[in-house]
Amino acid sequence: MKKNHQVEIEKAEGTLRTLKKSVDESHWKLYYHVTAPANWINDPNGLGMFQGEYHLFYQHHPYSPQWGPMFWGHVKSKDLVHWERLPIALAPSEEYDQDGCFSGSSIERDGKFYLMYTGNEWTGPDHDQDLKQVQCIAVSEDGVRFEKIAENPVISEAPEGDIHPFHFRDPKVWKKGDYFYCVLGSRTKDHHGQVLLYRSVNMMDWEFISIMAKSSGDLGFMWECPDVFELAGKDILMMSPQGVKPEGHLYHNLHQAGYVTGQLDYETGILTHGDLELLDYGFDFYAPQTLEDTSGRRVMIAWMAMWESEMPDQQHRWAGAMTLPRELRLKDGKIFSNPIEELKTLRKNSVELRNVMVNGLQDFEGISGDCCELEMVIDAKNASTFGLKVRVDEASKQETVLSYNRETSLFTLNREHSGEGPGGERQALLPLKDNQLYLRVFIDKSSVELFINHGECVMTARIYPREQAKGIQFFADQKIELISLSNWNLARSIQ
Repeated sequence: MKKNHQVEIEKAEGTLRTLKKSVDESHWKLYYHVTAPANWINDPNGLGMFQGEYHLFYQHHPYSPQWGPMFWGHVKSKDLVHWERLPIALAPSEEYDQDGCFSGSSIERDGKFYLMYTGNEWTGPDHDQDLKQVQCIAVSEDGVRFEKIAENPVISEAPEGDIHPFHFRDPKVWKKGDYFYCVLGSRTKDHHGQVLLYRSVNMMDWEFISIMAKSSGDLGFMWECPDVFELAGKDILMMSPQGVKPEGHLYHNLHQAGYVTGQLDYETGILTHGDLELLDYGFDFYAPQTLEDTSGRRVMIAWMAMWESEMPDQQHRWAGAMTLPRELRLKDGKIFSNPIEELKTLRKNSVELRNVMVNGLQDFEGISGDCCELEMVIDAKNASTFGLKVRVDEASKQETVLSYNRETSLFTLNREHSGEGPGGERQALLPLKDNQLYLRVFIDKSSVELFINHGECVMTARIYPREQAKGIQFFADQKIELISLSNWNLARSIQ
């Protein structure tokens, strides 16, 4: 039976209001990352601009800290740092989206704000086989209240050919020339990931152009959340391949998030491209989405969690968060990602050190915190292993270890003793530059994000230490020099 869309939104908002105060008291609740007021969130959706402001939506189950029927949560910002909560934008209310308003994107057109999303319906008990997915549109005149159009669904079935009839989702829409274009995540009938390209003159009538890119068999069974954009004259396809098998120190998360670089022929719909590159080498990064803002920057935000991972924050009636916004640049054919410049407005209480030697294990007065930013340049000297430990609590022996091995050129993020939740380690191959390591570390209550060598490598992790775990220690097996070290406390950016 059809439900009233706005009534469903108001009902969900009421549930969130009753939980927000107790959720905010969780010592793991993040201060300067986007989270929901309560309960579950996953993929970022609809990252875009409307009337000069940034808008970010996210997959949201407002009734449980577990995944469930998907709504779209909503925040907006003037600077991508300080966020204002807005009412839920989309709720399952129609036959075509009765079991979830799945991921999608946004676009501003003729003074209105359009959301394009996947409507999901379960047709049986097996959620991998018994489903129907269609592509839908909702429109807003004020950027707050969205109405689903009468013409939905605008894409009602998958194309013919070697394309799975049910698994096609996560539309990303953009305008180029006279056409709107849209990519959709898909798989072949024998379960190899691929991306489909569509075009339209009016966003209502969509023409399938081609399978734009596909796995040759080694890149997973499904490509979710595709995104296509230009960077330094190259066409980038960003996607989240599911089911890629581990290879050396790579691909050890349940699912991955990466990109390929090449050239898209808009007439044939074929992308000629190179190999898959990862966007983040840590534990908790999935379903990234980008926007180009009015200054021409390409900015990316991802889900800061991972499917089927243990999530201790669920004990506190919330789960999931967005990463920091990251500006993307293409350098020597590879994407470098760095925290956006505006994040510096959160800094306060600076402590700075220069030309300090470390040998063994050492801490420094004023260098500590559970909601802070560290920036440093380390001269490795003759040390073979060096690094730092964050969120240290010696009483409980909790610590998250960031280390570099000069002999293997591997940077390691280890959370075996980070507190509650999953352990493990992740590694990235990263040669030093002039025997130096540049590192920015963002710590926020239950997360760590590392930007290494000016964005050449990024590693993200959720961690769940004790509230008392605020220590920061440096270590080296032989003498190293901290050429510069800065530590800032960071202010809360979302209420």
